[in-house]
Amino acid sequence: MGKNKQSDKKQETYVQSRLGTVGGQALIEGVMMKSKNYTAVAVRRMDNKRINVSREKTTSIGEKHKFLRLPLIRGVVNFVETMKLSFKTLTKATDMLGLDAEEEEESKFDRWMEKHLGKWVLPVITGISTVLGIALAVGLFIWLPTFLCDLIFGSAESGFGSGALRSVVEGVFKIVIFITYIWLTAFIPDMKRVYRYHGAEHKSIFCYEKGLPLTVENVKKQIRFHPRCGTSFLFFMLLLSIFIGIACLWWVDNVWLRTLLKILLLPLSVSIGYEFIRYSGRHNNLLTKIISQPGLWMQRLTTKEPTDDIIEVGIASLKCALPDAFPGFYEEMIENEKRISEQEEKEAEEKKAKASENIENVPEEEKSENPETPETEKTAVPEDTGKSSEEPEKQTEPEGEKTA
Repeated sequence: MGKNKQSDKKQETYVQSRLGTVGGQALIEGVMMKSKNYTAVAVRRMDNKRINVSREKTTSIGEKHKFLRLPLIRGVVNFVETMKLSFKTLTKATDMLGLDAEEEEESKFDRWMEKHLGKWVLPVITGISTVLGIALAVGLFIWLPTFLCDLIFGSAESGFGSGALRSVVEGVFKIVIFITYIWLTAFIPDMKRVYRYHGAEHKSIFCYEKGLPLTVENVKKQIRFHPRCGTSFLFFMLLLSIFIGIACLWWVDNVWLRTLLKILLLPLSVSIGYEFIRYSGRHNNLLTKIISQPGLWMQRLTTKEPTDDIIEVGIASLKCALPDAFPGFYEEMIENEKRISEQEEKEAEEKKAKASENIENVPEEEKSENPETPETEKTAVPEDTGKSSEEPEKQTEPEGEKTA
């Protein structure tokens, strides 16, 4: 009995050491995993359906400056770094899909962009997309609820009671808009695939955190709802914004001023939200269960059950991001891909050489058969002209005299 208890305690300590050590993000046909020192991306290529992996060493700015790791401050730092990393990995994952193998005709707009912007095309497009994305988020989740509330309350008498009620109603509008937005995205075919990869990301992390071997069968057994998910983080921030609004904005009625102040208060919401998600990921008590539950319910919309081939991508990404736990796995993946690619190139060259050899070995009788046919086709004139084949020769004689 004593040995069993000691063994269970060691297993619990082992599992606890893995909690919160890795996070991830679902991509188009892939998964990104990030550990303390590495970021790995794994995608299922569109051309040959093989798993393509990439990894780079990443260090948080908080590791260089200790004060950035202080509570509340580290939440803002993490949020900014996460947003930056998200855009970067989305671009990288798209490049890794093998879409270049499919030749597509460039549009006039593409050629114009290439001509005038050159190597700056991608950064400019990324920048514009970022600005539009931020504008959409601010418009939908900050300005629109404030505007709708103003239509309801109008010029009602201001005071703490009415101001608090306004913040509650705004929070309800935010949650409704958020749920509707997520629900509508589920109807987009590509997003359905992304949500399956999201499920594979969660299941793979759960399997690793429990200390189980990372196999497809073990990953499939895990649940797809994770307390540290970004969906839970966003939903918690929406709930938190209600209380921040009651405490800080009860006295403000003007739509634009409330919108501006909400934007300025975002770092506070992000910081508190990050601390809670961090705590709930490492603790499993009644408080964390109650507060995390709405976010876990939302994950029923943002995650779907993954298929085996999608789970394989999640496992590959997780193993590549944890070289200490899975030494040599990334190098083996790269070496295998290189070997297979070289073999395919060799087979393609052999096939091409064989085709050329077959053409050269065509019998002389077949090569010389109807040798004048091409020339005849070139000099043939339409039957309805009524001219003979000799007429072109007669026309060339005067031309020769002129040039003599």
